[in-house]
Amino acid sequence: MPNAFKLDLTQRPRRLRRTPALRALVEETVLRPADFIAPLFVVEGRAAPEEIKSMPGVFRLGITDLVKECRALHKLGIHGVALFPKLDTKLKDDEGTQALNEDTLVLRAVRAVKKAVPELAVITDVALDPYTTHGHDGVLNPARDDVENDRTVGMLCQMAVLQARAGVDLVAPSDMMDGRVGAIRKALDTAGHTGTGILAYAVKYNSAYYGPFRDAVGSAQAEGTRLLSKATYQMNPANRREAVLEATLDTLEGADIIMVKPAGPYLDIIRDVCGATRKPVAAYQVSGEYAQLHAAARLGWLDLARTRHESLLAIKRAGAGIILTYFAKDIARELRR
Repeated sequence: MPNAFKLDLTQRPRRLRRTPALRALVEETVLRPADFIAPLFVVEGRAAPEEIKSMPGVFRLGITDLVKECRALHKLGIHGVALFPKLDTKLKDDEGTQALNEDTLVLRAVRAVKKAVPELAVITDVALDPYTTHGHDGVLNPARDDVENDRTVGMLCQMAVLQARAGVDLVAPSDMMDGRVGAIRKALDTAGHTGTGILAYAVKYNSAYYGPFRDAVGSAQAEGTRLLSKATYQMNPANRREAVLEATLDTLEGADIIMVKPAGPYLDIIRDVCGATRKPVAAYQVSGEYAQLHAAARLGWLDLARTRHESLLAIKRAGAGIILTYFAKDIARELRR
């Protein structure tokens, strides 16, 4: 028996959800391969790619395989890669001095990638954690209970100049030292690298979501450093207004792109930062976000393809025009189908 009940409605939002064509016509946020930067991990030697246990589908790559991966990413329409080195522990020390070696691993990787795929934007991390035995992003004070801000910034400036000389398009200070963006901008300009940009980790929280990344770069090898607290320099996850302050300072100091990290748990922060700066805004979907989606999918609790797409859509909808994500290659393939 037909239902005779009818609502007297003029507005029926479901009309525009009725067919795939209508839904596509009114879609407000669209993901593109060009939105993504792929973080890549590079190691010494020519061994086969080594999968990172806590990050399924993500590998440490020798320079030869790194170049192959960069070619593949570029063919998929991804325009940027962020390189992170995993050093032999023998090269690490308390001061992170290997970061200032003109032939250190990441600089050789940059030169190889830029030679093979010159169209690709290459970004390098400016922080000492891959190079120090203690896993902190800078040089420790004599009591070894905190990072020395100004001494660390001096080393970061030298790192940035070396990276610019190797051919990077953007240096990315991720250390959260005060004043480092302005100091790096001045150092780059003084060295003649006025065209090298700065992607600033302007709003980087002291997050519990970084554990798998620390495994990947080997900064978690010393006892206890996998859960290392960086609370004296990274931001308190409880703070929201402070994010606008940090983004404003880095903008004034000369950052070309402002980044929020992590992304998914901080969508409100991404929105706030977008309202506070006219610079492009990036967000980093970090290793813990990636790992938890994979873990839930392996247990059959979530659909990996749908949840990764939804999570990235949410980050872009919040306002980030650039997204660093370990899903970059998979999502680019999906979008090109």
